[in-house]
Amino acid sequence: MPRLQYRKVLESIPSYIPGKPIAEVKQEFGLENIVKLASNENPLGCSAKVPEAVRDFMDKAALYPDGHCRELKAALAEHLGLDPEQLAFGAGSFELISLVTETFIAPGDEAVMPVPSFGWYRTATQLMDGTVIDIPLIKHKIDLARIKSSIGARVKIIWICNPNNPTGTIITGEELVGFLREIPPHIVVVLDEAYYDYVTDAGYPESAGLSAEYPNVIILRTFSKIYGLASFRIAYAISNAENIRHLNKVRQIFNVNAIAQVAALASLQDPDFRKAGQQNNIKGKCYLYQVFEELNLEYIPTEGNFVMVNTGLNSTEVYQRLLEKGVIIRPGDHFQMPTWLRISIGTMEDNRAFAKAFKEIIS
Repeated sequence: MPRLQYRKVLESIPSYIPGKPIAEVKQEFGLENIVKLASNENPLGCSAKVPEAVRDFMDKAALYPDGHCRELKAALAEHLGLDPEQLAFGAGSFELISLVTETFIAPGDEAVMPVPSFGWYRTATQLMDGTVIDIPLIKHKIDLARIKSSIGARVKIIWICNPNNPTGTIITGEELVGFLREIPPHIVVVLDEAYYDYVTDAGYPESAGLSAEYPNVIILRTFSKIYGLASFRIAYAISNAENIRHLNKVRQIFNVNAIAQVAALASLQDPDFRKAGQQNNIKGKCYLYQVFEELNLEYIPTEGNFVMVNTGLNSTEVYQRLLEKGVIIRPGDHFQMPTWLRISIGTMEDNRAFAKAFKEIIS
């Protein structure tokens, strides 16, 4: 009997590895108390307005969602000072990244990405039979000069994660504008700003208005991080109306469920929760810096809600030993950084629990 024929490109695409679930660690090691600092989630949860709004919505659960997110789009446009036609919504940043490649990548086209960076850029490009050009970071930062010099005739997309995941480093506004001025207008520059709300560096660009001067720019942001809605799967793209119109052509009409739209709208109405998340992040990363300095370990100062530290040891082995102590982090081998760990910034209680387990292992 003939066997199924899978697309050949799938042979070169590994499965995405998410952070290990809490329930799995509890079962595997027989532990009750687990600290998860692996997936850059919001340790404060979400706004108290969210469950209230979701409960109020439940009598409409049998209805299809608004396929154009009209109410949320209007509120977010006002919040950002944009026209509603400049916004498109996706089921998380993963889907938006895929929508970009479905819109712009044809077989044989190329996309340029820094490495290490967010891995779905590569997968989404390859799924469209595109080719990825890797540009290594320089001193943990995105090398804009090498990205520019790598541009050939088949390049259609440049991926820029700012702050970059996993290093937490940024491109400044001055650097970004200088870069955009030299990029051909037919090449899409995607600015993935998933960690936008955590940045404290005054040099960071306010990019939302860039699409007026640079029609090839698409900005991605999410409700998963500062708003704590990771399980709801909702993110948005900012660009000019023409780009948004084409993204919507490949978007499934009911891609963002109604409860996610309700939750995101409620989140926008609670700026105090957003501020609390920012303050917790600043306090937490300063504490972790202190821990690493006491241990005389190299770390990368971050503008995200995570921090990378160089243990000088095999990261997979350190990761496993932390699991045994009930602490979940990300080993650096996932990012071609085999002695590094990426630790999400948690509550101070979480951070201290990690520090205690980490010091015992490093010592």
